[in-house]
Amino acid sequence: MVEEVPIVRTTKQLIADAEARQEAFAQVHDLMASATGTAHDRDNTIEVTVDARGKLQKLWLAPAAVNWGPARLGELIVEVAEVAMREATQNSYNKVALLLGEDLTYAIEQLSGMPAPARAEDDDPGMTVEEFQRQRELRLRGTQRRTPTPAPAPEDDDVYSFDPASLRSDR
Repeated sequence: MVEEVPIVRTTKQLIADAEARQEAFAQVHDLMASATGTAHDRDNTIEVTVDARGKLQKLWLAPAAVNWGPARLGELIVEVAEVAMREATQNSYNKVALLLGEDLTYAIEQLSGMPAPARAEDDDPGMTVEEFQRQRELRLRGTQRRTPTPAPAPEDDDVYSFDPASLRSDR
């Protein structure tokens, strides 16, 4: 059974919301087209920049890249371009999410058939909160400064026996 919820917004407000949503959807294409991703290989001999559609924007090869040989160089360029493409895709979805919100962005991901790389099943989820706290506590224990323990107070601690002349003057 579907629960009915009364509409409390006026017709003008609903029309304004629909127009704002339509303008936002019109910007999605431009946002996704402006997103880029850049990646490089581990040796910093190849750097590739692509847009969210995979169009090559920039390819930089260090002089040492010739040492890879033509076959391996071609494979590396493709591998680096794929990483750059994933970054560009994620950047585009991040921009769209700021405009449309997470739910509509997820719907666009589903419709496009290109899920955000951050949602990939094989993506490293990082560490859990519990693991972070455990490692933090270990780090803090290892870096805590040892504060000297104060000397025990003398047995005859008399407030009136204090000599102000024992204080050093900074003047």
